[in-house]
Amino acid sequence: MAAKTIAIYGKGGIGKSFTTTNLSATFALMNKRVLQLGCDPKHDSTTSLFGGIPLPTVTDVFAEKNAVNRQVAVNDIVFRKDIPDFPQPIYGIELGGPQVGRGCGGRGIISGFDVLEKLGIFEWDIDIILMDFLGDVVCGGFATPLARSLSEQVVLVTSNDRQSIFTANNICKANNYFKTIGGQSRLLGMIVNRDDGSGVAEKYAEAAGIAVLMKVPYNTEARDRDDSFDFAVRLPEIGARFRKLATDILGDRIQPCEAKGLDFSQFVRLFGEVSEEEPVPATPEELFGNKKPPLRSSEEEKPVVESDDMKMARCIGMLDEEEKEVYLMAEKEHRSTNEIASLLRLTESEVETLLLRARKQLKRLFFEQ
Repeated sequence: MAAKTIAIYGKGGIGKSFTTTNLSATFALMNKRVLQLGCDPKHDSTTSLFGGIPLPTVTDVFAEKNAVNRQVAVNDIVFRKDIPDFPQPIYGIELGGPQVGRGCGGRGIISGFDVLEKLGIFEWDIDIILMDFLGDVVCGGFATPLARSLSEQVVLVTSNDRQSIFTANNICKANNYFKTIGGQSRLLGMIVNRDDGSGVAEKYAEAAGIAVLMKVPYNTEARDRDDSFDFAVRLPEIGARFRKLATDILGDRIQPCEAKGLDFSQFVRLFGEVSEEEPVPATPEELFGNKKPPLRSSEEEKPVVESDDMKMARCIGMLDEEEKEVYLMAEKEHRSTNEIASLLRLTESEVETLLLRARKQLKRLFFEQ
């Protein structure tokens, strides 16, 4: 039986590694074989699991092995933690990333998953794979589990502050985007960490159509446990919440959200009145003063950076006419298969075939260009 795969996303410092580690511990206490996969250049996800010891990262090991023309092996990057009172060990991997300012963290994530897939990660005898992902970086590498459907389920970790909720909203919208080109990852819902009872995150969740899976109150003893590389789920109040969530996940009792997310205008209005005034443009005269602005020829102008939406529109334009027509009716006009079949005088089976073909083509075009 294949492992259940869950990507846990959150803003840096919001408690996603705390959440992931304690969820790993809970599954292990329930006699499940768990692998915790750290997907953050800080490579701090498994630190608590391994008593403060940083694990060798896939990025570093791969570089060392590649330098001497050797292959990475499982025992180079996968480590086991035996915990005396736990019925199962917990396995840990850290993907890692480049030194600060010396490379692209997202590229490291993509390369790391390539190594793990070659080692057969999704064929190992593991019940649960928890992927601890940094969520406040827009680089596409951090969307790898969504883009390539490597995670069946997605959980957002937030608090009641605007920036962590903004990050959660971005991940929700990114997952929706990948669903339009065949992505299979489904959003389970949101965990409110360090809950102060203000209800801000719950207000957002209701507006965006996201279920609140669990609220974890701020608890100094839980923080102290985490700081000393122990598990907060040893505390009855915290442990009961995590065990309920873990039980619901294992029993497939959580219905995935059809969350729409919010656009920026809708989002900021959750937090108060927003000015209707237009921004006042600055003039060259006030910026340069008595200096003359430098002349720039048209050849010196930088090319416009293609956004994801622009790229997607270009890729849609490259589809066969029949595929393009069916795709646009399904995804842009939100018509049902039956309705499209009637309008185009096709069978429902023909429409489904065209739509599947269009999505596969779009996925290939989008990620290969």
